[in-house]
Amino acid sequence: MNKNDLKIKEILDKEVILRDSNCELSYDKPDPLLVASRQKDEYAILLCALFGYGKASLIVKFLDSLDFSLLDASEEKIKNEFAKYYYRFQNSTDVINIFLALRRLKQENSLESIFYEAYKKENSVLEGIDNIITNIFKMVDYSSQGFTFLVSSNFKRDRNSTIKEIGNAPYKRWNMFLRWMVRDDCLDLGLWKNIDKKDLILPLDTHTFKVSQKLGLLNRKTYDLKSALLVTKKLKEFDINDPIKYDFALYRIGQEKII
Repeated sequence: MNKNDLKIKEILDKEVILRDSNCELSYDKPDPLLVASRQKDEYAILLCALFGYGKASLIVKFLDSLDFSLLDASEEKIKNEFAKYYYRFQNSTDVINIFLALRRLKQENSLESIFYEAYKKENSVLEGIDNIITNIFKMVDYSSQGFTFLVSSNFKRDRNSTIKEIGNAPYKRWNMFLRWMVRDDCLDLGLWKNIDKKDLILPLDTHTFKVSQKLGLLNRKTYDLKSALLVTKKLKEFDINDPIKYDFALYRIGQEKII
């Protein structure tokens, strides 16, 4: 490791220790994990991640308004309760259908089982994510731009059916969900026990993308899956067993304009 990398590692290690506190989750420092951390149901936590785009304070405000217990209610009640709900790119029909899809999926299987079924073959979190997305779309005979944006499309693949690194988005919200579910500290929930945290991918958003470039963790200029994988690979030089422990620190550094 060169001097610059050692310096960056020192900065990030300090930030990780500083940020590994419940104090980081408050209405003064809004983050969707603030609401997700109150949930015990993996399906409710997934909803917090999927709606986790846009201004953090507005995300938290919307998530606070959701009745997650409706995931166990009747479909009729879901349709009635969310008749006037909307969030940014999602209208009321989109909100209703994500609740319907996850309610139906919840009755069939656990999210961890669906994920693990595809992950276990090559320890690929991307395959695990793709399998959950496939199963969500199977649950409802519904399609819209807002719904597809919320769930995400299946990964684009090459002719050998391998997920492309170039041409796919970073799938930030899905990788954020996995960080919450797999890692276990003062911030992350650690509810999934069968997935190795060393396989996680950085939930690359615009903040962490720019900070990674400024710190020299990433030389690439394209915001995509390839960049997320490259930053993750770099962070493995700092901690091979838990590279994504640096995610929240990188995010806050960008959000608070520390660098």
